[in-house]
Amino acid sequence: MKKTYKHSLSTAQIIMLSFLLAILVGSLLLWLPISSASGHSVPYIDALFTATTSTCVTGLVTLPTFSTWSIFGQAVILILIQIGGLGIITVMSGFMLALQKKMGLGERLLVQDAFNLNTLSGLASFVKKVIIGTFIVEGIGALLYMTVFVPDFGARGIWISIFNSVSAFCNAGIDIFAADSLCSYAANPMINAVTCALIIVGGIGYVVWWDIARIMPEFKRKGLKCLRSLTLHSKIAIWTTLILILGGAVLIFAFEYNNPVTIGNLSLFDKIQVSIFQSVTTRTAGFASVPQENLTNASSILCVILMFIGGSPVGTAGGIKTVTVAVLFASALSAVRGKDEVTLFNRNISTETLKKAVAVLCSSFAILMVSTLALSACTDASALDILYETASATATVGLTRGITPALNTAGKLIITATMYLGRVGPISLAFALNVKKKSHNIIKNPTEDISVG
Repeated sequence: MKKTYKHSLSTAQIIMLSFLLAILVGSLLLWLPISSASGHSVPYIDALFTATTSTCVTGLVTLPTFSTWSIFGQAVILILIQIGGLGIITVMSGFMLALQKKMGLGERLLVQDAFNLNTLSGLASFVKKVIIGTFIVEGIGALLYMTVFVPDFGARGIWISIFNSVSAFCNAGIDIFAADSLCSYAANPMINAVTCALIIVGGIGYVVWWDIARIMPEFKRKGLKCLRSLTLHSKIAIWTTLILILGGAVLIFAFEYNNPVTIGNLSLFDKIQVSIFQSVTTRTAGFASVPQENLTNASSILCVILMFIGGSPVGTAGGIKTVTVAVLFASALSAVRGKDEVTLFNRNISTETLKKAVAVLCSSFAILMVSTLALSACTDASALDILYETASATATVGLTRGITPALNTAGKLIITATMYLGRVGPISLAFALNVKKKSHNIIKNPTEDISVG
């Protein structure tokens, strides 16, 4: 008798439910008295919020991480961050491969959807490289952090270094040594450099990693010309990332140059490194080297834009992604120039890719607007502070202008839902909710021109 799969879950639904399950299990663990530094259970709403911000690698917290949680609680948070950064499907696939089990078609489809890949071939090797590469980068980051944190905190600095490295690479932005994030290390070149490097490497995307590794043997022979051999995806991700980081840093430097409560009183070198750090961390990392509520309105609006864009696909970052923005910008430029085709780096962009980019933008913007309106209805904070908060949650960034700890229960639930939707992705949500099979109409609807703009 032939089996039917009418009621089976789609891969997108499995991904969404796996994140939800991790959040619920994590919230129950954090709710236990053993997870609290005081030995008494924290309110469940705060345990749920913390589990969500950890699994969704956001970084917004209602309770100070360094003083609220015990070592056990911090370990739970770290595991949730690592799972959220890699993706639950990747972690489970890694366990299967470690147990010498082969990946079936179902597992391969899950990995393909989790990383938004276009092929089913070589996925087992891809998962292995992702996990091994992640641990290597995080290990190097932890060792470099130890050069600062061990002298400052003694033996506890080892744990702080490991935690911070994982948090930075996964673009989580959660730390366990201060209430003001990295503000006390704003002028420390080592902390700035290591944190920025981890954020960028984690957010650039695993596909770009392997593409760069592929062309490295050609570097000695061709020099920088070997960059021409990169795939179109890598070229777009790298160049868009560079433009956004450098452009953001220059504008923040200009907007904050004379601001005495941010960088106004710093040396020129420190102004530059803090400006670069702020530009990088808004790309969904969430660490802060200056109080975000002290930023000028111009810088705050710029940061909202950078947060909404986020990092690159197939990485640990959130947002609508650099490649999405590049495709939309190229499409707009093509329309202005009156061209029929959308091109980037002398390559045509497919209509399907353009449609997906538009869908990502519209659905993410819808989540941002709904959450902003909802949060505005239950808090007295300023419009800019609320927009900053919801943009940070939607793009899973973790930066706040100080209103997260003051959120009431309704506000916490709104931001919790926003972080979850921002992490699983608007497109995954749309596919997961669309349980009906797509119908293919034989007869097409007539086409008619309309006025736009």
